[in-house]
Amino acid sequence: MTPYDMRPLLRQAWSAGTSTLWRPENPALGQCGVTALLVQDLLGGEILKTRIGDAWHFYNRIAGQRQDLTDSQFSVPVHYDDLPGSRDEALADGTPAQYAALRAAWHRVSPHASTEMPR
Repeated sequence: MTPYDMRPLLRQAWSAGTSTLWRPENPALGQCGVTALLVQDLLGGEILKTRIGDAWHFYNRIAGQRQDLTDSQFSVPVHYDDLPGSRDEALADGTPAQYAALRAAWHRVSPHASTEMPR
C-alpha cells in the first residue's frame, strides 16, 4: 500500500462520523488529524503540521517525502512549514471516536485491511 493507493479508499472511508466538517462535495474537509494518524499506523513515518489560518493542518512524511492525503480540502495550494507534530496533537484535532470511526471504515473499504494493521 502506498499513499497514492490510499487516496481513493480514504474518500470512501471519510464521513460525518470521522469529521464534523465532512461534506459530500469536500470529503477531506476536517479529516487531516485522524487521517495523519491512520497513515502513520499503516505506513509509518512522521506526523507534520503547518499553520493554516488559526488552525493546525496535519499530514505525514514517509521515507523523506511529504504526503498530504487531505490537501484536496483546500481551494489554494498549501505553503508547508513541515513542523514536527505528534500523535497527541493530531488526535486533538478530532476526537478518539472519530479516529476509531476512520479505522473501522478503513477496515471496511481496504481490500488488505486485515494484514495492514491490528484492529
